[in-house]
Amino acid sequence: MGINDSRGTASGVRTALVIGGGVAGPVTALALRKAGIEATVFEAYPAAADGVGAWLGLAPNGQEALRTIGAGAALQAIGRPVPDMVMADGAGNRFASFDGFPELPPTLTLTRAQLFRALTDHATGEGIRFAYGKRLVSAEETPDGVTAHFADGTSTTADILIGADGIRSAVRTVIDPEAPAPEYGGVLSFGGYATPDCGVEAAPGTMYFAFGRAFIGYWKDQDGRLIWFAGLPADTPQTPAEVARTPAAEWLARLRDLYADHLPGKQLLHHTTPDDLMAVGPMERMPSVPHWHRGRMVLVGDAVHAPSSSSGQGASLAIESAVELARCLRDLPTPTEAFAAYEALRRPRVEMIGQAAAATNKVKAGKAEAAPTFPKMEDMLRPLHFHRIDWAETVSAPA
Repeated sequence: MGINDSRGTASGVRTALVIGGGVAGPVTALALRKAGIEATVFEAYPAAADGVGAWLGLAPNGQEALRTIGAGAALQAIGRPVPDMVMADGAGNRFASFDGFPELPPTLTLTRAQLFRALTDHATGEGIRFAYGKRLVSAEETPDGVTAHFADGTSTTADILIGADGIRSAVRTVIDPEAPAPEYGGVLSFGGYATPDCGVEAAPGTMYFAFGRAFIGYWKDQDGRLIWFAGLPADTPQTPAEVARTPAAEWLARLRDLYADHLPGKQLLHHTTPDDLMAVGPMERMPSVPHWHRGRMVLVGDAVHAPSSSSGQGASLAIESAVELARCLRDLPTPTEAFAAYEALRRPRVEMIGQAAAATNKVKAGKAEAAPTFPKMEDMLRPLHFHRIDWAETVSAPA
């Protein structure tokens, strides 16, 4: 069954190539389909990326954007609600708390693999086509649209091409060979599972953030284990492959040494085994990208505005951008005007969130010039969580 908007598109766009089959890819294809555009998702890997990635949070604004395109129910069975937050220091002293906004659903925690699988399955059920083993090597505009060339020697043409291919986007460099690279945040990211007897108190449905010489966050899973995420400051970045080559036991020993005087980090790490450690890789974000689009090509999600995991908004922002891009293509007379309106709608919001996350990354890396200060949590989270996209509203060209 489909959910196409019966009005079609003012831009004349009827077909799209979505490069990247992670989280942003299927959502973009679903949003385009609702706007009346047929999209095919092309993924570089030979199979779906099941089992890849650590835990993430999907905030109320991301959930709302998914509901806008009919995909909200796909997460309700797997997402674990975490409505409350507590901030503390490394000695265990609490200094801020947040009980959620009663008007909004709680943030859902789930693994990236769970989110990917739920969205991909939903998109497939809605008729979205996925093509695997399609690594983009180049793209060129033609009189009829834009043609993508893949490493396997095949090519395909559509009206537009959308780069949803993540923080190391190939489409970004096709649009602008001088585009900036991801910015390293000074921290290698890790996660893991501590046993229920670790001695750390955690109320169900509450996420804890413990700052100090090092930072660790955690919450209680349904099976009683504590899921934690932490950073290891490192001046020299390592690729995920380089991180993976170091034995988990060695990383765990280094983390235990760093958190030896940290409450509750010490207990969490000493009750985590090497088998339960997740070595995620370098914490990165995208700096401001000068060119979001060129001709019939445009970027969405982490390819253009990855804010780093410190924001808690990466997946939610990608979903929002996919929906806004589809609205602009639906309502504006040319792809160029649609892309310009999309950028105008999204750039201020995503860059504000990305800059705030960059400041948090400095704290986690021990590079902050002064002790961190935190605004009232309700004031900090309100503009993030209450953001809404009105699908029925017609998009106007930017001034």
